[in-house]
Parts: sequence; C-alpha cells; structure tokens
Amino acid sequence: MKVLKVFTNYQSDLRLQGVFGMRSPGKGTLPMDEFDRYRTEMNEKLLGSNHLGIKRFFALDTQAYEDGALDKRTKELLGLVASTVLRCDDCITYHIQQCVNVGVTRPEFLDAFNVALVVGGSITIPHLRRAIDRLDQMLQTNGDGDGGSIQAHEH
Repeated sequence: MKVLKVFTNYQSDLRLQGVFGMRSPGKGTLPMDEFDRYRTEMNEKLLGSNHLGIKRFFALDTQAYEDGALDKRTKELLGLVASTVLRCDDCITYHIQQCVNVGVTRPEFLDAFNVALVVGGSITIPHLRRAIDRLDQMLQTNGDGDGGSIQAHEH
C-alpha cells in the first residue's frame, strides 16, 4: 500500500510540474515545449547508447508512419486511437502533435477520441480528458480555436 501511495504522489508531483504538458491548478497553461524538450533529450540518450535493437525499433516506428497504402494523416490518427486505448499519455501527446502537423481538424480529433472510447471503454476517459486539454493548448498556440484545419508549426 505504501508503494502505491508513493507512486501516486510522484505522479501528482509530475503533473503539477507540467512534465505531461497539462494545465496545473493555479498555474495556467503549461507549454508543450517541456514535453518536446524532455522527449528529444531522452530519445537522444537512448539512441546514443548505440544499442542495435533500440535503433532498429526507432527506425521501424518512424517508417511505419510514412505514406504508403495509407497516408501519414490516417496512420497518425490510428496511432492516436491505439495510444489512447493503450492509455499511454506520452504517446497520445506525441500523436496529437503529429495530427496537428498534418492538418487534422477538431471534429476529426473528436471522432478519433470517440473510436478510442468505444474500443477502450470508460477506463480511457481520464486520458481523453488530458488529450482534449493538450489539443486545446495546441489549437490555442496555433490560433485555431474554431475547429477548422490547423496550420503546422515548428516545435
């Protein structure tokens, strides 16, 4: 029981510090820049290990989302739904960013979130709450709160 409480406190502390790029009580909107910085730094550390298996997996992951029979946009939406069903907040954030960059609209995001909810069940709702918060942050950053297409921007 004590381990669970410590882990729960650790998670709360991380959320309040904005590691997940979410809103924090009393602190307003935290930028997604922290998420991007941390992700980049840790990816470089992992890839810098020169472990062949890790490098191969990263390459496979990159190639999976390139245009093929399905376009990148469709694949990113699939990645978003799968990440939501698997309840991976970092993955959800990453795929929201990628979807924004390829012009997914707010109504399309909501349809994807609905599919994830139907497939994943009510346990995905907390992740959908964080996902919509992240999406709103990105829409606000891109100046597109009206639900239309989102212009890509550099991170």
